Amino acid sequence: MYKETNKRSVAKGVTWRVVATMTTMIIVYLFFGRLDLAIATGLLESILKIGLYWAHERAWYKVRWGMTRIEPFNIWFTGLPLSGKTTIADAVYKELEKFNIPIERIDSKDIRELLPNIGFKREERNTHIARIGHLIKTLQNNSISTVSSFVSPYTESRQQVSEMVKNNILVYVKANIETCKERDKRGKYLKALTGEYQNFTGISDVYDEPKEADIVVDTDNVNVDEAVEKIMMHIKKQYLN
Repeated sequence: MYKETNKRSVAKGVTWRVVATMTTMIIVYLFFGRLDLAIATGLLESILKIGLYWAHERAWYKVRWGMTRIEPFNIWFTGLPLSGKTTIADAVYKELEKFNIPIERIDSKDIRELLPNIGFKREERNTHIARIGHLIKTLQNNSISTVSSFVSPYTESRQQVSEMVKNNILVYVKANIETCKERDKRGKYLKALTGEYQNFTGISDVYDEPKEADIVVDTDNVNVDEAVEKIMMHIKKQYLN
């Protein structure tokens, strides 16, 4: 898929203006047989139409009739570690970028690197998720939508985010824990099983399976493209029509 750049749009506008002006000059020359009159008419037409177009665009810019505001939304991906949240969220984010809407990507790994001292106990995780909710709310106040991916294992923290932000879409990326272990190339589950990692979701800490999810994608049965298509259909229907 190709995207129209600003340079290409400007080039098309300039070449169209040249074609239109040359057409006017040819018509004048054919009717009156005077090259000087044709050139003068062409130049005058170009100057007047550029000015009129500018005034026309500025006038329409102030008119809100016929314009629909895209309300900022948040897509919140939750699921066990290695369930596929980040991969699917990244793919959805790339799809949404094609719509040229203000949008940001927020992932647990990036936030943990910024706030490395945040722990993994229930209270600490709930506090952490509340901070993320506040960040999303701030972005929404500036009309920026977000794609967020966090394990967010507890019902209360997910509910808190839903109450804090507008137009929250909860996506449950479902996967069998054995499947998650098979995908684990860095040995996180093994470290959790041996006790090296404490409060690890699915092993030494609970995961409250979302009953309130707007969308469920089971990565044991669907691939990334199928999951993205399902999520995008929901978003388009709700916010991008």
